[in-house]
Amino acid sequence: MTRILWSPQALRDLESIQAYITLDSELYAELVVQRILVSVERLAEFPESGRVVPERNAGNLREVIVRPYRIVYRLRPDLVEIATVFRASRLFPAGIE
Repeated sequence: MTRILWSPQALRDLESIQAYITLDSELYAELVVQRILVSVERLAEFPESGRVVPERNAGNLREVIVRPYRIVYRLRPDLVEIATVFRASRLFPAGIE
């Protein structure tokens, strides 16, 4: 099984998502975060299941979609590093390679 590592940026992203949604509904915020976490946990067994990020077209930079969020990760030998989580309607963040 592949190890999962969350980058500091991705952890901040997840906290921000939860805080923002909590302004309207704490229950819905928990559900959204749970859906994201389940998708990330699945990567431990199926690390290549995400698609290659179209904006970068690099085989080791992949993503899974948990609407409306994109979970971007770097695929390394025996490691999946979660790089960032952001709304799919936004531009791809600079500095993620």
